[in-house]
Amino acid sequence: LTTKPFLYVFNADESVLTDDAKIGELARLVAPADAVFLDAKIESELLELDKESAAELLESVGQTEPGLDALARAGFHTLGLQTYLTAGPKEARAWTIHQGDTAPQAAGVIHTDFERGFIKAEIVSFDDLVAAGSMASAKAAGKVRIEGKDYVMSDGDVVEFRFNV
Repeated sequence: LTTKPFLYVFNADESVLTDDAKIGELARLVAPADAVFLDAKIESELLELDKESAAELLESVGQTEPGLDALARAGFHTLGLQTYLTAGPKEARAWTIHQGDTAPQAAGVIHTDFERGFIKAEIVSFDDLVAAGSMASAKAAGKVRIEGKDYVMSDGDVVEFRFNV
């Protein structure tokens, strides 16, 4: 039998969510697996609220983000997944790949022709792109890198693939 990764999700009430010692104790019990603590009732309420009210509710129970956000992040970690982004005039999109995938493998997630005809990838980190304001500004600031076939993708890379088939 092969070992499968585990992710533990604790549906806990406010008394647990606000007790760091209790959370630490429960997390140690399931280590080395990831543990996520959330209150399903609060998560349901958050879906009905505007952004400001949701932030107030989270703060009232000692949380900084919705439990479902933490669950998604932990799920990606447990499964060894990450995302990269593409952006064009019509859409911006996140793509899911495995940690350790190379640029051509990531391109293949979009279309097999992209992987087969891969030439290079123009890459900028998400944070650098946001700071620059646009891809053109990021290029002018020297933040866009040209990477080849051996480049291992990083979580949050913003990519434009060059290919020829």
